[in-house]
Amino acid sequence: MSNVEDTTPTPGTPCWVNLMARNLEKAQGFYSEIMGWEFRRSTLDDDLTVALTHGERVAGIGCCREAGQPVIWTPYFAVRDADKTAGRISERGATLAVGPLPLGNGRAGVAADRDGAVFGFWEGPIAAWRVGHGNAPARLDLETRDAFDAAIFYAEVFGWAQPPSACTVDYAHDRVLVRSAGHTLATVHSRTPDSDPEGAARPRWVVDFRVGNPARTAAAAVAAGGNAAPVTSPLSAASGSTFVIHDPEGAFFTVSGG
Repeated sequence: MSNVEDTTPTPGTPCWVNLMARNLEKAQGFYSEIMGWEFRRSTLDDDLTVALTHGERVAGIGCCREAGQPVIWTPYFAVRDADKTAGRISERGATLAVGPLPLGNGRAGVAADRDGAVFGFWEGPIAAWRVGHGNAPARLDLETRDAFDAAIFYAEVFGWAQPPSACTVDYAHDRVLVRSAGHTLATVHSRTPDSDPEGAARPRWVVDFRVGNPARTAAAAVAAGGNAAPVTSPLSAASGSTFVIHDPEGAFFTVSGG
């Protein structure tokens, strides 16, 4: 996660995204090449770096410490009490993988929901950052087997739609929308047989970054050793062209225009 400041994020809202790579130097080179990011070392941990665009925080990239640790982009959600959150996760049949562990001035944990989608949670202050604003990711999308079941799980874990939470949960265009102050923070949708006929893609959180020219970014990703393909969906139609990209180590994310 990024360098913490005296800002406490709203509980239940996304507060950061992080990639754990096997080769930190190569990952930095890839994302610098295709996204134009610069990097600086995080004060939280020697294995964590912060990606910047024009001096503003975008995301974090760290180095995997354990063999077999998945190389994935992971969203983190702010919580008031990491221990209580960990308890809710376990009580609801999900898997607590890491923590809660002290990290800087806060505490962090990583878990997988009942269908296996990986997410993190964070208790404590952190630098100002908000999905859909500035250089933060444009969207967070959960692709899962049962959107309603997943929405209930996360609502119970993070207190969505429950006082005093600032997050509401709505339904539109076959998706569950998580909103705060009228702004969509995350979407949850069911993966259908048509969208995944072989059932190959596991449930996952997808981080979408806004770029000036998605096709150019996708081409740059291929040239830098990754792969890319265009995506057709209601969300991509609303935000301009969207491409799914796998970096050279297989981490999955999307880029969109708009």
